[in-house]
Amino acid sequence: MQRLLAIFGPLPFLALAILAAGLSLGVAAWLYLAIFTPLLSDVGSVWRYPLSGLALALCYFAYGLTLLLVAPTFNLLLGGRLQPYRGSAVSLTALRWYVHCTLTLVVRYSFLEFVTPSHFAQTYYRLMGMKIGRNVSINSTAIADPSLIEIGDNVIIGGSASVMAHYAQGGYLVIAPVRLGAGSTIGLRAIVMGGVDVGAKAKVLAGSFVLPNTRIPAGETWAGIPAQRIELPRDDGGGPSAATDGN
Repeated sequence: MQRLLAIFGPLPFLALAILAAGLSLGVAAWLYLAIFTPLLSDVGSVWRYPLSGLALALCYFAYGLTLLLVAPTFNLLLGGRLQPYRGSAVSLTALRWYVHCTLTLVVRYSFLEFVTPSHFAQTYYRLMGMKIGRNVSINSTAIADPSLIEIGDNVIIGGSASVMAHYAQGGYLVIAPVRLGAGSTIGLRAIVMGGVDVGAKAKVLAGSFVLPNTRIPAGETWAGIPAQRIELPRDDGGGPSAATDGN
């Protein structure tokens, strides 16, 4: 049975990814065939190819922006909004997580890099269920399980940082909310796992790994693998050294 699941289990989710991407590509195909093809038909060959390339690039972005709406719509219709969970990775309850992951990954790996950081990306995350405060900067696409992530005002997530609301423990899949308090910073390439609560104005420095279910109190600085509290050196002005910020 496990062998059959390993072979055939991913197929419904591959079909879901194809459906979401295909519908979005349909918009791009219509734009090219119905709009650009007639416009380019009378253009001389010297200009036709570069203009066709520009048209294809515009169609690609039409695909991506459409996908930012299609994926959250499917996620909502198919019950992909997550709830905390601990149990078997092969269950009806875990099915919602696979739906959510599929629709998150198809966007991440086919388009999201081009609009990160921007309001387009944040709008997509909000539509997927993420709670995002004001003046937030998300500089990474490595965000998993957005419907269980809460980000307060003035939070900074550094480049290539990973924030995920799940982990494996004792053979079980655990899905647990992540909260990043107002004014907190997650440094470059840091990893934040499920169940983590980062307090207001706390910092996780670059390259750190925050273990699941860790509570980082407000204002503290954590670093290392696994991340632990550290005391930053002070500069001449009495504030933390800018060199250790890790943003």
